[in-house]
Amino acid sequence: MTLDILLVLAVTISAIALFATEKLRMDVVAILLLTTLTVLGLVEPSQAVSGFSNQATITVAAMFVLAAGLRSSGALSGFGRLLGRIRSPTLFLLVLFAALSVTSAFVNNTAIVAVFMPIVLAASTRIGLPASKALIPMSYVTQMAGVCTLVGTSSNLLVDAIARDLGHPGFGMFEFTALGTVCLAAGCLYLLTLGRWLLPDTRQPELDEEFEPGKYITELRVMPQSSLAGTSVEEARLAARFDVFVLELLRDGKKLWSPRSQTLQPGDILLARGDWARLDALRRETGLEIEAEFKFKDRHLRKDANLVLTEVMIAPNSRLEGLDMETLDRLWRHSVTVLAIQRRGQVLREKIKDVTFAVGDILLMIAPDNEMPVLRRDKNVIVLSRREAGKPPGWRASFALVTMALVIGISAIGWLPIALTSMLGAAAMVVAGCLSGEEAYEAIDWRIIILLAGLLPLGVAMSETGAAEFSVRNLIGLVQPYGPWVVLAALYLAALLLTEMMSHAAAAVLLTPISMSTAQLMGVDATPFLIAITFAAGTSFTTPVGYQTNTMVYNAGGYRFIDFVKVGLPLNLIFWLIGIVMIPKLWPF
Repeated sequence: MTLDILLVLAVTISAIALFATEKLRMDVVAILLLTTLTVLGLVEPSQAVSGFSNQATITVAAMFVLAAGLRSSGALSGFGRLLGRIRSPTLFLLVLFAALSVTSAFVNNTAIVAVFMPIVLAASTRIGLPASKALIPMSYVTQMAGVCTLVGTSSNLLVDAIARDLGHPGFGMFEFTALGTVCLAAGCLYLLTLGRWLLPDTRQPELDEEFEPGKYITELRVMPQSSLAGTSVEEARLAARFDVFVLELLRDGKKLWSPRSQTLQPGDILLARGDWARLDALRRETGLEIEAEFKFKDRHLRKDANLVLTEVMIAPNSRLEGLDMETLDRLWRHSVTVLAIQRRGQVLREKIKDVTFAVGDILLMIAPDNEMPVLRRDKNVIVLSRREAGKPPGWRASFALVTMALVIGISAIGWLPIALTSMLGAAAMVVAGCLSGEEAYEAIDWRIIILLAGLLPLGVAMSETGAAEFSVRNLIGLVQPYGPWVVLAALYLAALLLTEMMSHAAAAVLLTPISMSTAQLMGVDATPFLIAITFAAGTSFTTPVGYQTNTMVYNAGGYRFIDFVKVGLPLNLIFWLIGIVMIPKLWPF
């Protein structure tokens, strides 16, 4: 083992640990990785920054803009109207799967889930289908469709880019489609049968005709005229009467010991948890008030405004992640009143103003009706209410669809590379007014772009220093004597495990050079191994944190961590079995 190999492996293991523990943001880890490789002399400075000009990075950035153009122009609203007419739960799921399969094969799946989630939540109330029976399937189908084309997900493009840099001819637009279609069909069948039975029923009492919220945490102040003043929580029997649980009692900013037995005084603040309908009933019947710190921005609300109650979720890679309520008040431009917060079924025991937002948190808020279109355009949040805003789609919707079709079609037949067609398509969307220039810049998830650009040099370092070959000889070498089929199964399984632990992009970057080195040492074609890495990295079903779409539906569906394991692990095993059987047949060694 040379010093360079040792350094590359040390940097790689450190990066995996940082990705898995989430101590730092993914893009920060990527920049640290890039910088460390350069400082240690493991890659040249030109190689270190080459990821920012790589076709994969450019394509992913342009596809973000194209997806935003489709969404803003109303090109996808037709699916919502179609799904809105369905009354049968089974037929709804079938049509939903079909719509997701068509769109997610070409459009960023995070954007697709953001569009379809309010539709699914609304339909679940209307047709009697628990949202928990549809949201995990929605996330899984977008992933399954994403591996059907080269542009379906960023990890596909990453594997293609790194493989080309290492001498592989790369993949065509529809190279994955045959295998992807088989996996998609098998996955949908599983989700409609056994998977549907394994999914939990988290049906909850409705707040009103538009909402189905979960357990919220809010702060209620005891007013002088409150019937609770002079009594205790235990004596008032709040849990029995209202199904509301007092978690903490705060007096003068301090938590009191044994909150259930303390005599309540005017000014005391109850940190309470329950369904919003129950919390609101408690507030009205006992003379409590929502703590004033939640009422930021209400100074901007007109008294004659038509107010609506809505739920918004902190989106993946949102700029609100890590902020607290006070900071949100300073930075957010929306005229809203936040009433309560919900977090993945966790019981928050600190004061709400001290809670820092995390991806998947759901905020219950009041907003003017005219504020809803602005909220829906905010990429930092996902509006979960079913109330649709905005005008019917016009000619720009058709233009956006045609533009997307041309981007895919021209690159598929080989006239122009996908990086160029996607950039031209993104520019056309802006020129046509499908979205503004500012919205185009905001549509790009720069964290993902930096992540991709920062990870690409790792693939270069692993290949040029011999670290990939060393890893193959000492890890893959254990199964190498059993032939390429067993090696394929091992690589696919390794990619599945890594994808659940860290970013799917990071898993793809790490294993692609290893796959190439494995093929060279065994004297076989690298294509089957690369296909295995592509499919494994693009389909993360077993945990809610392995893929962004899983994180998005985690809280909204009222799921527990174990729900993803119960439903997703069998599906991952199905994909693994299909892969190791079909990949060698479609791409012989």
